[in-house]
Amino acid sequence: MAETARHITGIMSGTSLDGLDLAYCSFPVKNPADFRIVHASTIPYPAEWQQSLREAELATGTTLAKLHFDYAQYVARCVNDFHRDAELEAPELLAFHGHTLFHRPDLGFTFQLGSGAALAAATGIAVASDFRSANVAIGGQGAPLVPIGDRDLFPQYGACLNLGGFANISYTNNRQLIAYDICPANMALNDWVSRLQKTFDQNGEIAASGNVSDGLLKALNSLQFYREPFPRSLGREWYLECFRPVAEQAALNVSDTLATLCEHIAMQIGTAIRISGQKDVLVTGGGAHNGYLMERIRFHSKATIQVPEHSIVDFKEALVFAYLGLLRLNATPNCLQSYTGASRNLISGQIHLG
Repeated sequence: MAETARHITGIMSGTSLDGLDLAYCSFPVKNPADFRIVHASTIPYPAEWQQSLREAELATGTTLAKLHFDYAQYVARCVNDFHRDAELEAPELLAFHGHTLFHRPDLGFTFQLGSGAALAAATGIAVASDFRSANVAIGGQGAPLVPIGDRDLFPQYGACLNLGGFANISYTNNRQLIAYDICPANMALNDWVSRLQKTFDQNGEIAASGNVSDGLLKALNSLQFYREPFPRSLGREWYLECFRPVAEQAALNVSDTLATLCEHIAMQIGTAIRISGQKDVLVTGGGAHNGYLMERIRFHSKATIQVPEHSIVDFKEALVFAYLGLLRLNATPNCLQSYTGASRNLISGQIHLG
């Protein structure tokens, strides 16, 4: 009997260190846009893994090499438990993003922690991993990777906005797929709320209680990155070196800083939506749960802002990585020059057999 659907588990770890997103996805062979997220779960990082990932960028070479394999073993245990507990048949492929530690396309390298070979060996399932390096090697930003999934899986929307550690947008203009990182989002908000011993600002309530600082807002909006041409991408290094010091120098209390950060994020997103020319915007990612931030985004944009069902809000990136894996299996370009700035389109991702 002919195959009717392909089953792939997407695995995503975000820069905000909130946990590992797993999505077991079914893609009909005739029309992948009729996808189904069969089962999905976020597995919070234990405190020791949060600490290890936070400190990994300062590790020695030997420690980092060991962590590369240890992290894959940890992910394998999560994947095996995820499939077993939901009584899922093993998927055809694991599409594994890894955890970004270093992203410096300006220096010609990027590094996602987590050995694809070790993950395949520990699960017995084929793995596609390291989706960014080849793109950087041919002059690309290595990011964003999600836009091709936005285009193919959500064609009913003019633009797709993701509010993760960074905010990014994708849309089609003159048949060209355009995408880029807009500004920090949850990375900055979670950074500041952690100073109150909280992991996130529930519904943006702390931000809503604060006052926007015109001085800090002007300083953030004046950062050089916002004047750079597309395509462009952001990494944790830029946040730590260029963005965080500006916010810290303002010496505001946490609520006023959060209020100003939300206003900055909303203004930058409003500008990006206006530049796109799109009137219907799908919003996903953890920031979509922040009611105050969403209120400010709607204030700064004339577009219709749509937040979908929770499974799409929370697991769209894991879903799209599953789709990137499907394209890789089909030997179809899944990383395009139009939004990465690379010299050509690529079939990206290394395959490791289980």
